[in-house]
Amino acid sequence: MKSNVKLNKMFCGVIILLLTSGLFSLKTYGQVSEVGDDKSLSPYFFVQSDDSQTDCLPLKSTGASVNIAGIIADVTITQEYKNEGKKPIEAIYVFPASTRAAVYSMVMTIGERVIKATIKEREQARKDYEDAKKQGKSASLLEQQRPNVFQMNVANIMPGDLIKVEMKYTEMLVPENGVYEFVYPTVVGPRYSNKAVATAVTVDKWVANPYTTEGKKPLYSFNINVIINAGLPLKDVRCDSHNMDIRFKGQNVAEVLMKQGNEFEGNRDFILHYRLQGEAVQSGLLLYKGVDENFFLAMMQPPQRINPSKIPQREYVFIVDVSGSMHGFPLDISKRVLRDLIGNLRATDRFNVILFAGASNLMATESVAAKQENITKAISFIDQQQGSGGTELLPALEKALSLKAFENMARSFVILTDGFVDIEKEAFDLVRQNLGKANFFAFGIGTSVNRFLMEGLAHSGAGEPFIVENPALAPVMAAKFRKYIESPVLTNINISYPGFNVYDVEPLSVPDLFAERPVIIYGKWKGNAAGKIILTGNSGNTAYRTEIPIETSKIIKNNGALRYLWARKRIQMLDDYSKANGVGDYKDKLVSLGLKYNLLTAYTSFIAIDTDIRNKTGQTETVTQPLPLPEGVSNYAVGGAIYMKSMAAPQRSTINSSVALEKVALDELVVEAKKDMGVAEDSTFTIVEESATFMGGDLEKFKKYIAKQFVFPASVKGSGISGKVVVQFVVDKNGKVTKVKIIRGVDPAIDKELIRIIEKSPAWKPGKHGGKPVSQTFTIPVSIKE
Repeated sequence: MKSNVKLNKMFCGVIILLLTSGLFSLKTYGQVSEVGDDKSLSPYFFVQSDDSQTDCLPLKSTGASVNIAGIIADVTITQEYKNEGKKPIEAIYVFPASTRAAVYSMVMTIGERVIKATIKEREQARKDYEDAKKQGKSASLLEQQRPNVFQMNVANIMPGDLIKVEMKYTEMLVPENGVYEFVYPTVVGPRYSNKAVATAVTVDKWVANPYTTEGKKPLYSFNINVIINAGLPLKDVRCDSHNMDIRFKGQNVAEVLMKQGNEFEGNRDFILHYRLQGEAVQSGLLLYKGVDENFFLAMMQPPQRINPSKIPQREYVFIVDVSGSMHGFPLDISKRVLRDLIGNLRATDRFNVILFAGASNLMATESVAAKQENITKAISFIDQQQGSGGTELLPALEKALSLKAFENMARSFVILTDGFVDIEKEAFDLVRQNLGKANFFAFGIGTSVNRFLMEGLAHSGAGEPFIVENPALAPVMAAKFRKYIESPVLTNINISYPGFNVYDVEPLSVPDLFAERPVIIYGKWKGNAAGKIILTGNSGNTAYRTEIPIETSKIIKNNGALRYLWARKRIQMLDDYSKANGVGDYKDKLVSLGLKYNLLTAYTSFIAIDTDIRNKTGQTETVTQPLPLPEGVSNYAVGGAIYMKSMAAPQRSTINSSVALEKVALDELVVEAKKDMGVAEDSTFTIVEESATFMGGDLEKFKKYIAKQFVFPASVKGSGISGKVVVQFVVDKNGKVTKVKIIRGVDPAIDKELIRIIEKSPAWKPGKHGGKPVSQTFTIPVSIKE
């Protein structure tokens, strides 16, 4: 039997400390407040609706069926939506896919009716969808928000409906060091944004998506199965990300199935690796002859890496994300990677460390020699971090670029982040504009990394991306990075096509190759399939040449995926890594490519509309499907946002972030209180909210107390650090402060000082009812002076 216990032991308080260049001032705010036009985009915590008429969780399952034939993967994603409520609903679901995915088909199934989607220009597809929704027709709309982030809208899901939506995409698998990797992302991590809602463009608005809290399993099931038909004998097929059953169906074929009991594991990337026996790599040429165009795909192996006899001196600037989404597991991985990277620098190298969250913090004003005392200092500097605050990547990159450069030293920037930001193209622009100043190497940290950002930084910065999903990979990836940066595999690469009439080749030029992976060339051809493809370059100090004779390759009808892969590569080169505000003349080309090749792009969408008018009133409830936080990502990833929203109360949908943070924190404190008071976990608590007071309710005294007690740590003087600090604390029935914890911080030294002050605050009063849970928000501007 549940007991009813009044919780009168403590209250939870949340303080927001705003560090600016002003003097101390103090204001109090109500718990619920509508925010003006300057509110920022941000993810928010999901709150279950109390409306029994509406099913708030329409997505019941998502799954993938993968067929890998040779080097090409064909993937079918199936999403099932069911309305178990009593009102018609519209479902909105944001989901990821591979950055290389060429999405070429979508089908919607309602009962016995199957509606094949058509590709249309984005604005027209959206208009048709909205018209169909108003008319009461069931419809589905698939839009691209990023090359690796898609949004599905399904309108007029009637009570009792089960609607299935299938989309298909194809991608190419490129081996590295003989290892083939297939990655299926399962969830989009929460993105930090400082953009205003009022001025945000359409493709950014998906950032304001709901998430469940840390550690919760997805609210929908996930399944994946893979067939590998390699064409050559397989070996070492493994999946380290999920518990899978691997069955060999002969030397060349393997089936990978998810084991029962693991249906709610869609909160991290699915990653499958395999090799071919004898370390073979399927290099060569694929040809396809179409009705009006012919396509080819060439995969050409580079030479083995030559260890240089003399390695030039290098300067490394490590740019490390310590924001809220990195709290805990991801930051632990970063620390391991950095300890390995910095600890193995050569004595002739120099290095520096920039930590960034809502602000950037620099280890030294200029890079220091890789001596033991500096290495020890750097590791200590990093180890202090806990992870909190926003993710201001651009200012951190700008700060790195402003550092003094050393003559005759090759400079490399090493960026460690989960990539949970929405300014990918702005970052690419910045890197591209400063390409002559450094090479950029991106380390993606965590189980659901934003691979678009990682790959784009490397692409724009003439470097390589690395993905580190777990601590065990930290030394492996650090060693891989050191090996890469010592020298490229192949330089001065040139491709020629004597006797082979080619056009529309992608890429137009091949940059220096750092990784031991094949050079991939996509293109079209005319006339006879004759002649050669020749690759030349320099391997160390030695000239290198390899060629593919065209006549030895067969034209195969089943190679129809080449037209999608070519078009996707052309779209990638025109749009994915282009300037943030520089589409201009390319938009028409991108629309044309999407429409001609039936591909999803930033400017073309898939739309499927049922002919029947099923919802006679045209009225629907819109439900945005909540996503799980990726495995290992904490509430700080959402709690560090500026604003939160409640799905349960749309009329009060915007509330101060501190209140939303406090709700999560208060739930945790209630659990702790039950343990402290020795009552059952299922006991019901009556929580009375009232105002707390400090020193007799005199807020001026509290302001003066903070100002008088705060001592700026020497490490931050003159640093220009700014941002918001959120502190959670408990006051017991006697007015004593306990359990002070930083929810969001800007610098470890400042956080520590604030904890010290709050812990010793002498005169908190829990309120006239004698210590029941109370919430209070203070905003306190603080200046950092020399």
